[in-house]
Amino acid sequence: MTDEAGVRTGWGLLGRASKLLPRSLTLRVIALSTVWAVLVLLVIATFISTLFRQASERGFESLLSAHLFNLISSVSLSEQGMLLGNPNLGDLRFTEANSGWYWAVEPVSESVIGELRSVSMTAPIASPPAEQEPFDADFQRSYVVTGLVGEELEVIEAEFVLDNQNRVARFRMMGNRTELEEEIEAFERSLYTYLAIFGAGMIAINVFAILLGLKPLGRVRKALSDIREGNAQQLDGEFPAEIAPLAEETNALIDSNRRIVERARTQVGNLAHSLKTPLAIMLNEGRAIGGEKGALLVEQAGSMQQQLDHYLQRARIAAQRDSVVFRTPVVETLDRLVRVVRKINPGIDLRFERPAEEIIFSGEREDLEEIVGNLLENAVKWANGKVRVSVRPAPERPDGPSFDILIEDDGPGIPEEKARDALKRGRRLDETKPGTGLGLSIVSDLVKEYGGQLQLGQSEIGGLRVAVTLRRSAL
Repeated sequence: MTDEAGVRTGWGLLGRASKLLPRSLTLRVIALSTVWAVLVLLVIATFISTLFRQASERGFESLLSAHLFNLISSVSLSEQGMLLGNPNLGDLRFTEANSGWYWAVEPVSESVIGELRSVSMTAPIASPPAEQEPFDADFQRSYVVTGLVGEELEVIEAEFVLDNQNRVARFRMMGNRTELEEEIEAFERSLYTYLAIFGAGMIAINVFAILLGLKPLGRVRKALSDIREGNAQQLDGEFPAEIAPLAEETNALIDSNRRIVERARTQVGNLAHSLKTPLAIMLNEGRAIGGEKGALLVEQAGSMQQQLDHYLQRARIAAQRDSVVFRTPVVETLDRLVRVVRKINPGIDLRFERPAEEIIFSGEREDLEEIVGNLLENAVKWANGKVRVSVRPAPERPDGPSFDILIEDDGPGIPEEKARDALKRGRRLDETKPGTGLGLSIVSDLVKEYGGQLQLGQSEIGGLRVAVTLRRSAL
């Protein structure tokens, strides 16, 4: 039970850690590789610094020991017990005053006279008592003291018998440990500087390699965007071996969706064709019967036909939406509709304001014609004499770029409290005008199916202003 709880805790920690990582795969790989590179460089720097310190300290101690043995071999005693010798250790630091490098020879036996010092040692340096720093079995010891100018000295000291009378002198060799520490610190600064430069270069190369390695994912995203915008039918091009299966499966999915759409369209067409004849017979029978019953039959059959057309159209849009995206030039489509409406209604001043840039609708031409055609028909029906149509790019939306179609008239308009009723199926605000009351409702349903927006408001020329926002495709 305890092990199971530990495993759950471990997975929980991993889960929380993964939430702290950025959502971008590129940023995740770069962040983790950068952290790993920094950690590795820190370990390498610490390891090299430790090795250099150990080597430097060993060399320092070996140098002191070598100087000590040279000093011992250069000193002797006279018959009277006087310390004699002029040691030349081959190091100029022993001739520079207060350099931190000193040697001294002091008597231990009472029969030894005199004392020898290096030129650099301008004043005596006390040594700790033997009780504090005892000698080893070879009569040697090492310790650290403060030098003449505050530097830290490492001292190697030995007591040595100078003649057959067992007269003993004490030899001390002192090295500047502060100088050693400064050399180690200078090396570490250089080491960290060079490793930092190397690390920055390595991270930059790593980032470049990661971006280059993940570049095919960007190509896949661009290819999918082209498919979504209708610029391509499938993922084309050569992809790395790791991504090629994904591209193949995506292409297979696109083909499958395309077959589903075509099958749905075929079924919709078959359904419409199979119901067309019975509805036509019902309409003819209703007209033949005449009277109140015949009129009721004609009205209901006509309503059934309109409802059938509407819902079959919605089914078609739902089948193709988000799987196959069509591209329809907006200005070209609206130009044709405006020309037709002008011919049918010569008494209406109908103007079309074209946008400065080309706008492509992400949908089928028939659906755009259905939306604008119903709105134009409604505007012309209620206008006193003026209708204005304009197209313009809309502000960027979360789901992508969009555009607005504005249709205005100078008619009576629709009061704000009745605007919602105008969008309801079959609702007619004025029974004196011909129609079924389905126009705005059909437009509203079509716009919703495409993820757009429909707004009714007051026009600047006095009547109704209808604003339709639809998704825009890339050029």
